[in-house]
Amino acid sequence: MGYSKRFTIFAHIALIGSILIIAFPVIFALIVSTHTFQESFAFPPPFHIGGNIVHNYVAAWNRVDMGRLLFNSSFISVAVSIGKIGLSMLAAFAFTYFGDFRGKYFFFILILITHMLPLPIRIVPTFELMDDFHWINSYYALTIPFFASATGMLLFRQFFLTVPDDLCDAARMDGAGPMKFFWKILVPLSKTNMMALFLIEFIYMWNQYLWPLIVTNTNDMRVVQIGIKMLLAGEEQAAEWNVIMAGTITAMIPPLIILLLMQSSLVKGFVMRQEK
Repeated sequence: MGYSKRFTIFAHIALIGSILIIAFPVIFALIVSTHTFQESFAFPPPFHIGGNIVHNYVAAWNRVDMGRLLFNSSFISVAVSIGKIGLSMLAAFAFTYFGDFRGKYFFFILILITHMLPLPIRIVPTFELMDDFHWINSYYALTIPFFASATGMLLFRQFFLTVPDDLCDAARMDGAGPMKFFWKILVPLSKTNMMALFLIEFIYMWNQYLWPLIVTNTNDMRVVQIGIKMLLAGEEQAAEWNVIMAGTITAMIPPLIILLLMQSSLVKGFVMRQEK
């Protein structure tokens, strides 16, 4: 057996082992979600699919109104992703193609500095601002504060810098104004970056827990991550891990679907860019 073949076998074994280690918590959560309350506390734990799957998922769905929580998380994640992409592209467009306004680099650095501030520092002033606007316990507070993004602006600015100047000059000669150049040329060219940022921001917002916990005070405005916490019983009752894991697996389905749908588009975008 040659060195190359041995290395290939070793690489495949290492890859399969890594995948199993990473996926084990999800696999075990899926297994626990199919067992009864007593079986979820058994030792050694069961490593086979149980027969209580329907009861556990129905109990998790009804106990915390999972349908409402999934809708809230989906709406917030999509709204923030779209809003962040739009605002980031417009900001990047201004910093790239309108380089003659005063204080350009000052404002650019100022925006980047905001990204370096830790989240706890921004929570208190942002909450006070939402309270002044009377937006507490509303979709406005759950979405609008996340629209501004230094990361998204930097991502699109770096891409816009790679667009040839001749393309901008040709559009200007054809009578295209700045916004027409933006919509007709830059936006179609940025589809891959837009999908990448949408995927990242959707998953990021889907996993938000602290901010929705602070700015919401009714169950109909809660998100799915808080719903998982609500499935935990009080101190006087043992946690029903079979139901909790059923709720956790349910909460993983929407971002998994988005990932599978966006993955195909991302691959096509990368392939088209390499062919060009």
